[in-house]
Amino acid sequence: MRSPDVSPRSRSVTLRATAVLGAFDAEHRTLNLSQLSRRSGLPLATVHRLAADLVEGQLLVRRGDGRYEIGARLWRLGLLAPATNLRELALPHLQDLVVATGHTVHLVVPDGAGALVIERLSGTRSTPTRHNPGARLPLHCTAVGKVLLAFAPGPVVEEVTGDLRRHTAYTVTDVRVLHRQLDEIRRTGLARSAQEHRLGVSSVAVPVHGTDGVTAAIGLLASLTGPRLTGALPHLRAAAASVSADLLRSGLAAPSPEEPPAGGRGGDGKSSAQ
Repeated sequence: MRSPDVSPRSRSVTLRATAVLGAFDAEHRTLNLSQLSRRSGLPLATVHRLAADLVEGQLLVRRGDGRYEIGARLWRLGLLAPATNLRELALPHLQDLVVATGHTVHLVVPDGAGALVIERLSGTRSTPTRHNPGARLPLHCTAVGKVLLAFAPGPVVEEVTGDLRRHTAYTVTDVRVLHRQLDEIRRTGLARSAQEHRLGVSSVAVPVHGTDGVTAAIGLLASLTGPRLTGALPHLRAAAASVSADLLRSGLAAPSPEEPPAGGRGGDGKSSAQ
């Protein structure tokens, strides 16, 4: 949806086309022109023109019923993103982790003030999860998010701690408590979240290291009524170490912070986890 302080006419054609593409998500995979207009915040006539251009460029497909969906060309371009390289490199280790623990596994990378899920695998002990690849998770109340936040650039830390949204009664909304948790993550290399983001679910996570420091996080999720995650920690740490080693050997780029966290936190190169 468009920002309220930006007139659609003042935005470039590229930004308006991006707004049309951004109208699609996991719950809105096919949209008609009226829906595209409403969700993008653009006039119907503008959306009609931009949609035609995007169809011609194979970024959108117009179906027989007049609705639009994401085109194959956009999918092919997405495969060129560094996160795709990381996912493919990590996938064998994530599969081994699922087999060893039976728990749901998440692999996430930084995405502004959130965490982008780039892989999710379910196991025999899995707890249902809504977060498929492409979903965004908050940084302050998920285990994988806390890993990334512990080593995030200062501006990201400030943005996140300035708006600690409560998701459940267990969500940490006290900035001082959260900073103590982040300090503990940097010290121990392990992050935990118990019902902070979703009731009945606990999670643990550890970092993945690249050439520029912590570039991703791997997490395990489990129901509070299921097998405890403590016994899975050695497998989780081993998987993250293997992915980190492969990433460093490969020389592949991966999303990473561009500056040290506020107050120099996380700049000592120590391992952290969630």
